[in-house]
Amino acid sequence: SQYSAVDTNPLSVYIMQPIWNKIIKIVPLWIAPNLLTFSGFVLILVNYFLISFYDWDYTASGTSPGLVPTWVWLFSAFTTFCAYALDSIDGKHARRTQSSTPLGELFDHGLDSWATSIFVLSFFSVCSRDNGKTGVSVYTMYTYLSIVLFNFMCSHWEKYNTGVLFLPWGYDISQVVLIAAYLLTGAVGVEVWQKPFLFGYYITDALVILLIGFSLLLSFPQTLYNIHRAHLRKALKNDSLYEGLLPLVSPLLLFILLTIWVVLSPSNILAKQPRLFLWMVGVAFSNVICKVIICQMSSTRPDLFHWFLFPLALVVYASISGLLGWMEEAVLAMFTALVTAAHVHYGVCVGKQLSEHLNIYIFSLKKHIQE
Repeated sequence: SQYSAVDTNPLSVYIMQPIWNKIIKIVPLWIAPNLLTFSGFVLILVNYFLISFYDWDYTASGTSPGLVPTWVWLFSAFTTFCAYALDSIDGKHARRTQSSTPLGELFDHGLDSWATSIFVLSFFSVCSRDNGKTGVSVYTMYTYLSIVLFNFMCSHWEKYNTGVLFLPWGYDISQVVLIAAYLLTGAVGVEVWQKPFLFGYYITDALVILLIGFSLLLSFPQTLYNIHRAHLRKALKNDSLYEGLLPLVSPLLLFILLTIWVVLSPSNILAKQPRLFLWMVGVAFSNVICKVIICQMSSTRPDLFHWFLFPLALVVYASISGLLGWMEEAVLAMFTALVTAAHVHYGVCVGKQLSEHLNIYIFSLKKHIQE
């Protein structure tokens, strides 16, 4: 299927696109677009692990503001900008080198589905978790992450039904806000997040309100409106309501199971291991959404239940029933490792299959030798 995306965001159209059009001219023509996409993702990962090293449990900014060196925040701003740039020019570069392929589209959106959670998890280190005086609670973090992922899911659910990816306005705005937040933290120090800045509200409160407002008042209604318009034009790709709603079943069940674990965990697992738990949420979500993206690209039906849901349901049941006892953290760590390994393995396999099927290399513009 031909890839089509619509971007109406003024920030993107009038400010960012002209910048990307300048940057793209520097990129040598022999570089494969997927290499740009992947480099951006690697930068996001490096940044995430760097921040995790200094701030494993999200307390560094709140308890002792000097724990994370200033250069780390500046490096975060730099890597976020580079990843944002690379993610914005990979498609342009593909058209410029006439190498647009379904593999590239899947590679881009698949990595985006994972990067989305990593951006959010890195940002939490800036505002730190609640220590009674400042910071946000781990439950707010979980909710915040869930809303961001819900938004991501909506745009791909919409594409599954309409065939057009309507790029959410929130994307460009969130990237610019992230870069600004890192620069601000690098310049002023984390203290800026710990003082009320308006009417007794903290900057983090404003960001949470903005995010929820954007999601529930802009993105989600826009998705429903676009699907409704396609329905009126008889342009929907799926005839029945069941078919149309099918991709939402697994992601919603995933969030229901995770939320049950968060709320009913005897050892309060989210508060004990926020970094592990939220990472696992992001990876599990990415895998579920990748399946939807592949179905939408290949015009096939997604399974009603993603296979992840079964081991997750077992782990959640064992945790909340008290079966695991003191082993809950260890089981979370094992499950997180398993989920991450399974997701990486899945990505590698799909990439290999597509590159063989389309007769192209993933990271090179050379063609496979014809037999």
